[in-house]
Amino acid sequence: MKPLPPVLEVARLRIAREGKVILKGVDWTVRAGEHWVLLGPNGSGKSSLLAALTGYFAPTAGRVSVLGETFGRSDWRELRRRIGLAGPSIAAMVRPAEPALHVVAGGVDGVINLWRRPSAAVLARARRMLRQLKVGALASRPYGHLSQGERQRVLIARALIGRPALLILDEPCAGLDPAARADFLALLQRLPQVAAGTSIVLVTHHVEEIVPVFTHALLLRNGAKQAAGPVAEVLRRPQLARLFGRPVVLGKTRAGWSLRTR
Repeated sequence: MKPLPPVLEVARLRIAREGKVILKGVDWTVRAGEHWVLLGPNGSGKSSLLAALTGYFAPTAGRVSVLGETFGRSDWRELRRRIGLAGPSIAAMVRPAEPALHVVAGGVDGVINLWRRPSAAVLARARRMLRQLKVGALASRPYGHLSQGERQRVLIARALIGRPALLILDEPCAGLDPAARADFLALLQRLPQVAAGTSIVLVTHHVEEIVPVFTHALLLRNGAKQAAGPVAEVLRRPQLARLFGRPVVLGKTRAGWSLRTR
């Protein structure tokens, strides 16, 4: 049997803007069945790498392939329909008055702020998706009236309704209080059951958000790949001290990881 192509493959990726090099020859491969964490401090190049994966940043050099399609040779607008994205770039565009159900339904066609009523079949799918993420009761509530944790679940439901092969979660715990954050991390742990067959990439700068479901990690610092591989091999104290630029104390329990600086 012919092996499946990688979910995504980045080779010698270099991105420069206005004379500044943002990404410096990054190599990264995600294979089917893997769930990755993209970890790095602010300014490490995480957002630029995401923009390259979703076709919003053209590579200055190197190659970006996602779901078997290569940037520059494929229609990235169509490819985006197969990528679920939940993050601040999407949240900022949602009208506060948009009902949660319509926010989710728009994910079928990659639309934000619907201008016509979706079909009954799409609305039924959106309701099921909200129920799977334990926010079915919010269907008719305006997006602007939701808590931050509820909004994150609605956005993930939107990202998943199109049954994507790749789900990218960009800083999903930003702005959550401790209780909402704990609830959200519990949701992360069961996402592979909700979205069977979907590879997940979590973008964060918090080790504490790496729940056991994640299999691999990519460490990014100053626009360059510092390390990549299985979580247990990459999340080591010397590696993380170098990543964050100071001594750290790293802890590991069955529930996940903890990190504090010294």
